[in-house]
Amino acid sequence: QVQLVESGGGLVQPGGSLRLSCAASGSIFSISTMGWYRQAPGKQRELVATITSGGSTNYADSVKGRFTISRDNAKNTVYLQMNSLKPEDTAVYYCYAYAAVSTRRYWYSDYWGQGTQVTVSS
Repeated sequence: QVQLVESGGGLVQPGGSLRLSCAASGSIFSISTMGWYRQAPGKQRELVATITSGGSTNYADSVKGRFTISRDNAKNTVYLQMNSLKPEDTAVYYCYAYAAVSTRRYWYSDYWGQGTQVTVSS
């Protein structure tokens, strides 16, 4: 199995910044895509940003130019730098990984973290 542990959430004022981190651990053979999703109260979970093992990125239109996703493959860790935060960015942010474990090396599955709360408010 693969465990994902997020950190870095919290309360920030509009216009402020936060950096989220997510470390993957367990019997990892390979991680393909990693990323971040978020879910606001009463809304469906939505994609924020993803990054492949080769470094290709994809962003939701609502965060382009404000958020930056990055990844350290050696540490199996993904980061989300969030700048110019807005109240509408308030949500629980979930880490995601598409990974294979050592006992099933070419069988990739979706893995999710427990989520970290981000609140943007004055």
